[in-house]
Amino acid sequence: KKFLGSNYEVDASGGHVRDLPKSTLGVDVEHGYEPKYITIRGKGDVLARLRKEVKKADKIYLATDPDREGEAISWHLMKALNLDEQKDQKVYRISFNEITKNAVKASLKNAREIDMDLVNAQQTRRILDRIVGYKISPVLWAKVKRGLSAGRVQSVALRIIADREEEINAFI
Repeated sequence: KKFLGSNYEVDASGGHVRDLPKSTLGVDVEHGYEPKYITIRGKGDVLARLRKEVKKADKIYLATDPDREGEAISWHLMKALNLDEQKDQKVYRISFNEITKNAVKASLKNAREIDMDLVNAQQTRRILDRIVGYKISPVLWAKVKRGLSAGRVQSVALRIIADREEEINAFI
């Protein structure tokens, strides 16, 4: 706000505000792997505060990290705050790699729409993590140790190592 002046209000979401539920798979595998997002516990007050601020604004700039995770946070904020349904407000995505006056001001000049390719990349990674984790983790608990979790990358890497070990052991 110090860089932008008194015409701007700056408020933080503190990262992600929505995610897949912890208690269920949260992915509708029967209908195109559609994710079922819920508000993250403890973020209700943050969203309520941001909703009040949004009502006062004619332009909203979503300034999250310049990567797929940041893009997804901006998209989730847009959805949770119903910004995509507002007719009288302009919503922009800005990003910068450093928090300096020049970088912040330059990002306003290069405001853009949310990059749905990046959002979809993050969602795909999250959905894959969830599906692999929910399907393989119980096997790990039964066979190795309770409380371990399987991720999409670790599971594939472990499979490659196990297959190679079998090839080595079978070699004559």
